[in-house]
Amino acid sequence: YPHLQRLPDPLIQSDIQSVVTGTVPPWRHSGLSVLLRDTMCVTCMVVRLVTGRETDLRCCRSPRGLFSKRQAEAGPPSQSAPGWKLFGKVPLREGGQKDSRTIQQEYEARTGKLSPTAVPDGCPHGRRKNLEFQPLSTTALILEDRPANLPAKSSEEAQRHRQEYDEMVAEAKKRELKDARRKVKQMKERFRQEDIIANTMVVWNTEILPNWESMRNTRRARDLWWQGLPPNVRGRVWSLAVGNELNITPELYEIFLSRAKERWKSFSETGSEAEMASLADRESSLDLIKLDIARTFPSLFIFQKGGPYHDLLHSVLGAYTCYRPDVGYVQGMSFIAAVLILNLEEADAFIAFANLLNKPCQMAFFRVDHELMLKYFAAFEAFFEENLPRLCEHFRGYSLTPDLYLIDWIFTLYSKSLPLDVACRVWDVFCRDGEEFLFRTGLGILRLYEDVLLQMDFIHIAQFLTRLPEDMASENLFSCISSTQMVSGNRKWTQVRRAVALEVKRGLVRGQRRPAF
Repeated sequence: YPHLQRLPDPLIQSDIQSVVTGTVPPWRHSGLSVLLRDTMCVTCMVVRLVTGRETDLRCCRSPRGLFSKRQAEAGPPSQSAPGWKLFGKVPLREGGQKDSRTIQQEYEARTGKLSPTAVPDGCPHGRRKNLEFQPLSTTALILEDRPANLPAKSSEEAQRHRQEYDEMVAEAKKRELKDARRKVKQMKERFRQEDIIANTMVVWNTEILPNWESMRNTRRARDLWWQGLPPNVRGRVWSLAVGNELNITPELYEIFLSRAKERWKSFSETGSEAEMASLADRESSLDLIKLDIARTFPSLFIFQKGGPYHDLLHSVLGAYTCYRPDVGYVQGMSFIAAVLILNLEEADAFIAFANLLNKPCQMAFFRVDHELMLKYFAAFEAFFEENLPRLCEHFRGYSLTPDLYLIDWIFTLYSKSLPLDVACRVWDVFCRDGEEFLFRTGLGILRLYEDVLLQMDFIHIAQFLTRLPEDMASENLFSCISSTQMVSGNRKWTQVRRAVALEVKRGLVRGQRRPAF
């Protein structure tokens, strides 16, 4: 066969040589696999490979009849050639690839069978009758018989495939039904909560807020407080509950904001912190605010530079730094100010912020009063041992003291550690009950995850309590908080704190160390 020398690929030459001589069937050769789509006799195959053109001799259409002798079909060459050939392209077939539905319909028409998922003639195309789930790809794979050139399935294999298919569809329907029920339940719960919030908001606006002094300590008001304040009245209730013992006015806020802007301008002009650090106060911490704002609720993207609340948060923190130079800015303040800004106007947020940080507990932490902080830690541990003795002993076994996790919680009032909606509900009751509820919330968190924490070592406990789960539900947390009794040895929080203060003074507090900052 001298014309085979024109083929450039020696592998293809050897393949065709073996095919022509009849030594090996053509479908065993990788070089000729493309010919299996449009099979032909030896003469047509060689002419097509050498010249790149079709011949007038069209032979059998399946591999089984590749070498059978049949008469050539009359007429011009067909244009239904495959999309690719060995040395070039030919036009694509009309109609393109068939989808699984078309393949299934052709199969049913050929075999006379009608599958359960077939679409009746009376139904519009694409609509399924009384069927919620129809995995077409799975149907095509399992319900289709094998091609004619492959051995047919045995009855046992076909039955097994049908059973597996039915199990897959039943499992898929079961999952869909479960998801649908879960979504319906979530929607009903959401509507229920919206109705509760709407009714509660009416009570707050018409009964409690107009008569604040006489209604704030009533049983009804306290119960509604515990359930969580409606967002529309939350800011106003917080302002009234925190109060304004410092007598700060909006005009005073503008004065300190102007002073902060002057400091920022002076700092940007000098470019040196040394001159500002030489001041007697701590206004040099103004530049630290810019660094901390970028880390405040980063997932919300509203307090970062360019966000709608960036300048507002910067102003409130800067004004407070000038208002209280003895305190200055401490990391964690940005989270407290951000929560207030989300619920109050600018001036009102500053007034609530300054009065909130003026509380004894917050002032002890933000001024880093080590002795007073140790008293709070010791009082917390007394209630910890009373409510959760097993977990308390587990922590002591690893020398894990409360300061390792309480500092971050108290500094940010849980706004950094808890989901924002849960943190706001903690703030609601904190404004009602004061500092005692902050430590009660800490015990509630430990109770909620007690089983998990008992299985952890020192490192994992510290990491877990630093980064609490984001899917924490407020109802679960408040259920644990309500189960926590702030009574130790028949003494309440204030009594325990006084007793602990005496022990700290005498140096009798066990297992505490000075907090590290």
